[in-house]
Amino acid sequence: MAVLKRRVPMHSLRYFLSLVGLFSKPRLLPWYARNPLGWSKLFLGTVCKGDFTHVIATKYQKGQKSRKKPRHLGPVDGSWQERLADVVTPLWRLSYEEQLKVKFEAQKKILQRLESYIQMLNGVDVTTAVSKSERLSFLLHPIIPSGNIVCVQSNHLKNIPEKHTQVAQYYEVFLRQSPLEPCLVFHEGGYWRELIVRTNSQGHTMAIITFHPQELSQEELHGQKEIVKEFFIRGPGAACDLTSLYFQESTMTRCSHQQSPFELLFGEPYIFEELLSLKIRVSPDAFFQINTAGAEMLYRTVGELAGVNSDTILLDICCGTGVIGLSLAQHTSQVLGIELVEQAVEDARWTAAFNGITNSEFHTGRAEKILPGLLKSKEDGQSIVAVVNPARAGLHYKVVRAIRNCRAIRRLVFVSCKLHGETTRNVIELCCPPNPAKKLLGEPFVLQQAVPVDLFPHTPHCELVLLFTR
Repeated sequence: MAVLKRRVPMHSLRYFLSLVGLFSKPRLLPWYARNPLGWSKLFLGTVCKGDFTHVIATKYQKGQKSRKKPRHLGPVDGSWQERLADVVTPLWRLSYEEQLKVKFEAQKKILQRLESYIQMLNGVDVTTAVSKSERLSFLLHPIIPSGNIVCVQSNHLKNIPEKHTQVAQYYEVFLRQSPLEPCLVFHEGGYWRELIVRTNSQGHTMAIITFHPQELSQEELHGQKEIVKEFFIRGPGAACDLTSLYFQESTMTRCSHQQSPFELLFGEPYIFEELLSLKIRVSPDAFFQINTAGAEMLYRTVGELAGVNSDTILLDICCGTGVIGLSLAQHTSQVLGIELVEQAVEDARWTAAFNGITNSEFHTGRAEKILPGLLKSKEDGQSIVAVVNPARAGLHYKVVRAIRNCRAIRRLVFVSCKLHGETTRNVIELCCPPNPAKKLLGEPFVLQQAVPVDLFPHTPHCELVLLFTR
């Protein structure tokens, strides 16, 4: 499933930079200042100065200076498409094989520094650990290429699927004829906030328009809904052949369905995707990987590392639409999923029922509130394999504590989309010696394997699957 997220107006550079929400600036988290100086110097102090992939790519580019015209550097006066691609997809000028090398080296460098710090916590001389950092104590697999290789050419952005581009272009036509201004920044006013386009492998398209109502009355708001609906049903936008069009009022940067419901203006309420022999339902508020082919490889990797059997319970934390757990349900005694987004949990339950899976159970809410009680109810000696797939913010410390202190969990698969900041702290607290002050009393985990998976060609981003055992 592919997703395009756009803000308006079209001509604004700020708009284009928000078009693909792949980048976030490194931030010094509150706990950073409370950690020992050795920690900041060894790991975070370096990471927070810049992304490792950017650093390595820069070094790689410097090594290519012998070329008359380096392929990785565009002209200063290049087209806006090229300059945009340099910011949003900065690796696009490298061949895909070169991109994979850059990403692999970046992931390796992060893991080396992380391992050094964990070794220091376990009593190993830090200087010795750093000097031997080229050799990892765990197995680092080669990077798995994306299942959907796309090219960005100098005169066109090919990494945006054609249907997404079509919907966005017609939406621009609508905005230009609308008397209401776009909304880029709340305090500057405006109404039309954002366009999200989701497509599946069958070509079905769901469009979600986010709208800031400002001071509009309910009657005026209803009028705007009818106007945009008419545009995409019988107006020029009908050429997009949308499967569904949703509308959400939003007075915040991000609103969940519970905070401000998604209103279906027309069409089907869901779109569906085929993945790992499952038919999966996807709601407008549910997370689903944008690179379906890459996601399938990612989830297969998770399944192989999980090593579940008929005697184990699979605990799927931050499960989204439940794909990982449901794809492994036939190999395990029970699947327990936890997810914050209610619509995603409803999708997971539907997917389980439609595919005839009867040994799954999904819980809605914050993992830090649900997990401790759920683990207590399963303290019957049965082995638990845990899979965690958190957002970039990482896991809540209470979730890490609950996993660490549950003796039944001997195997843990951690899927990280950003092994910096809070996620790094998660890994450290899973692997550090017992710490009564932090209530980390269980036996520490040991990192055994790491598998980078590329879901985002031409960008510095890479998923990293980590296997811990104890």
